[in-house]
Amino acid sequence: MDIRTATVILLIACCMAPALAAVNYIDSSPDLSAQIAGSNEFSPGQDVTFNIVVQNGGLNTFKFNNSGTIDRDDLPNTAKLVTVQLLPGTAPVTIKTDPQMVGDIPGAGRAQLAVNGKIADNTSAGEYQLPLFIQYKYLQTTRQEGSDNMQFVYKQVNQTLPLVIKVKPLLKIRVLSASADSLNAGSEGYLSIRIQNEGSDDGKKATVKVTRSGSSPIIPVDSSIYVGDFPSGGVVTCSYRVAVSSGVEAQTYPIDVSVNYEDFEGISVMSSTETTGVPVGGKAVFDIVPPVPGIEAGKKAVITVEYKNTGNMAVYQAQSRITAVPPFSSTDNTAYLGDIKPGESATARYEISVPPEAEPRNYTLDSEVQYRDKLDNRQISDTVRIPIRVLQKTGDSPLANPVLLLLFTAGIIGAGYYLVVMRKRL
Repeated sequence: MDIRTATVILLIACCMAPALAAVNYIDSSPDLSAQIAGSNEFSPGQDVTFNIVVQNGGLNTFKFNNSGTIDRDDLPNTAKLVTVQLLPGTAPVTIKTDPQMVGDIPGAGRAQLAVNGKIADNTSAGEYQLPLFIQYKYLQTTRQEGSDNMQFVYKQVNQTLPLVIKVKPLLKIRVLSASADSLNAGSEGYLSIRIQNEGSDDGKKATVKVTRSGSSPIIPVDSSIYVGDFPSGGVVTCSYRVAVSSGVEAQTYPIDVSVNYEDFEGISVMSSTETTGVPVGGKAVFDIVPPVPGIEAGKKAVITVEYKNTGNMAVYQAQSRITAVPPFSSTDNTAYLGDIKPGESATARYEISVPPEAEPRNYTLDSEVQYRDKLDNRQISDTVRIPIRVLQKTGDSPLANPVLLLLFTAGIIGAGYYLVVMRKRL
């Protein structure tokens, strides 16, 4: 006969004795265990929800029914007032949920709870343990003090259970640099991106992709570059043709970068997206260099206009064109300017006619510059306004008319002769 059986027989004998004390359950208490429901595999940098199940496997081993005893409300294998808190321990995990009260867990019962967390970005692949701290009480013993009086004795339990999670290898990219060649508003250019795989997985059949970031004015024309094997620690450089919306200011704009690859299990996976900034220059800008050209009313003349490239991009095969509006007209309203680098100027000549009745004052002519960018795309500048002055018609002065000038001269001579004659008479 072993010691446990002898103890049980002794307790039975005590229960049958005419005493006031009564113990109806022997060798009973909660027996809690915990596990993560569903998959326990996660990825570095992942926001996760740990669905945890707490199971009570405690059984009431021995039960005795004694006459004259009071029925108890609680059973000794019930975990009461259970509070559960998931802790990170030494694992690279951030826990975002506070301790939770899950109530009572009876024998063979369970409780479920959800805990939010995040796996650190640079977590190495492997297994990690998260401590699950549990607090509860259970009915340890009862003592009947009289026919209608029973004392309950509860025991406080603090218990820590390990939860195992697995962190999968993952390809994680970091953009080392992003530079643009002749990328300006309203034009196309080349974007060069250099990225590193700082994750723990060796990517196979990798394709580096760039995509538009929200409403960014940078729009990829070529969006995917195949790089093949992309091992952990490896660095690749990719070049893409991109377009920039017109009308944007010169500054840095975002673009998204990601990698599609086959992971260590041969499954096609898309990496997390990294956003990087790309410098964009402004649109080609032209100003008119003084002096302001002038033309006499009633005349036809060739005016000279100097265009200066005040932007930060070179233009190629540039041509200018004016829009002649009344009182002006033109039969030669275009001019070839050629290649103009930033800060340089080019001269255009236009043949302009002005009617005699044109009012002498300052006017403005609208012009535009058509050009090709570095990638040979045709572009058109914003409107360039040319100030021009209409001069008074020379014939409007009496002295400018030969007939009037002759009559005027004869009148002066006659008046002089008259004065000389009159003085001699006097």
